[in-house]
Amino acid sequence: MEQLFSAKKNSIATSSRSSGGLRVIAMVELSKGVLILLAGFGLLSLIHHDAQQVAEEIVRHFHLNPASRYPRIFVNLMERLSDKRLWFFAGFAFIYSSLRFIEAYGLWRRRRWAEWFAVASGAIYVPIELYELLAGVSWIKILTFVVNVGIVAYIGLSLWQSQKDRLSMSACGEATEE
Repeated sequence: MEQLFSAKKNSIATSSRSSGGLRVIAMVELSKGVLILLAGFGLLSLIHHDAQQVAEEIVRHFHLNPASRYPRIFVNLMERLSDKRLWFFAGFAFIYSSLRFIEAYGLWRRRRWAEWFAVASGAIYVPIELYELLAGVSWIKILTFVVNVGIVAYIGLSLWQSQKDRLSMSACGEATEE
């Protein structure tokens, strides 16, 4: 009986420790969802407007050289955007932000499915981030990679610990029944 209370006490302590971390991650996911949602609305605001002209104004506003590589890519990309493509990208942004909101809700409420979803959705980006790091190192790439791997590792360890706690709880439960 003492083992059962000890296992339950450890489970509660682990749960409260990881709950704070999951809430921080939930806020990160919520923030990502809000940013993508705003980007989707921004795309919708470009419908029936000259997207290239808007891109050129943005480049001028930030005092970028329009002949340099990235501003030129940005302006050329905006030149080729049609209303149909804008609707498509805006729809994709709304779907993606909805997934981020669902994940944030589940992590905030400490739902196991959300933890699995967070591990899977975070791990998907690791190979892409590694490829980008190999293509050229920058502080933003390093920071993005480290934060993403940290989140995946944290939630993965949280899942592993909760599974370990469940197994010890069921083992203690079986021991007391005998």
